[in-house]
Formats: sequence, C-alpha cells, structure tokens
Amino acid sequence: MQTPPPALLPLLRTPFQGEMLAWLYLHPQEEASLAEIGARFGVSSATASREADRLVEAELITERRHGNLRLLQANAAGRLAHPLTELFALTYGPVAVLGDLLLPLAGVEEAHIYGSWAARYSGERGGVPNDVDVLVVGNPDEDELFEAARSAERLLGREVNVHRVSPARWREPGTDPFLTSVQSRPTVRLEAFEGKNRR
Repeated sequence: MQTPPPALLPLLRTPFQGEMLAWLYLHPQEEASLAEIGARFGVSSATASREADRLVEAELITERRHGNLRLLQANAAGRLAHPLTELFALTYGPVAVLGDLLLPLAGVEEAHIYGSWAARYSGERGGVPNDVDVLVVGNPDEDELFEAARSAERLLGREVNVHRVSPARWREPGTDPFLTSVQSRPTVRLEAFEGKNRR
C-alpha cells in the first residue's frame, strides 16, 4: 500500500526525505553518518542508503567516505542551496533545529511541538503554519529559553512561541484547559541530534 505524501511538503515522497534534508541544510557545516541519520529518524539503513544515493546523484547532498563511514553533508555550494534551505526551514525545520537548541539548556527535561505545525507533521492537511508552538517541560532559565527561541526564529524564518510548564503539571494536568488541549492533539517530542560532525 502506497503511503500518502507528507502533509508538510506534499512534493516529497516520504517524511524522511524532509527530515534528512532539513537537518543537513540547516546544519550546513556539519556532517552526519548514514547510520546516525537512519537511527535518528527511525528508518532502516537500506532506506537511508537508497535515499542518500538519490540525493547524491542529484547533487543535493555530498558524501565523503571515512573508513566504513559514509558521511553526508548538504551541498552548500549548489545552485539550489539557498532556496532549499529556506524551503526546509519553513517545512521540516522545527524538528531539525529546536531539539538542538532547547534540550541542552539546564533545567529542560523534555520539549514538544504542538499546534498547527505538529498537526501537519502528523499528517493533517492544511497550509504551512505561520509560527511554531513549543512546550518546554522543566524549569530552565527564562532568559536562556528566550534566547534559544530567538535563535530558532532566525534559523526558521518564523515566530517560535515557547511555553514553559513544570514537570508535575505536565504529568498531571488536572483541570488545566491549556494542557488538556495540548495533550489531546498531535505533539512532536523533540530530540537532540547526536550525529554532529565527528571528524
């Protein structure tokens, strides 16, 4: 059975294409191994390899061999680099950059994207969201959280709204209408990408 194209960017065949390209183009100085990318986005090594073959052949990404490792990087010198960076920032960009910016902050236990972007990522049809809503669970410094959100806005080209909630409230929302609403709709749990350049 053929799966429908991803709602965030129906031009693509699969969400994995968007996730991989977004990460590579929004971290243009970084390399990631094929195995790291496959593990990060939950696809088999065969799937990751086939997709990388197509993208290398199209000169959208570059590859370098280091022993048994196949290291991938965005083709930042290509003619499509600028428009692709903007396209993937607006579509798959939030999952590519927010985890790396928010999760390392002291006091952050977890973070989730919610709202319209999470709904598109989960397959609900509709237009490209104008902003990204993020729920941070923990007690990080408010100034550090604000600065991380502003950094994300510069990378993504759109507003990033961060809402902080204590771990106790997140786990037991009680009658909090906001948290009840967030938990009743699609959310995307953020992860930090650990496959950064290991040269």
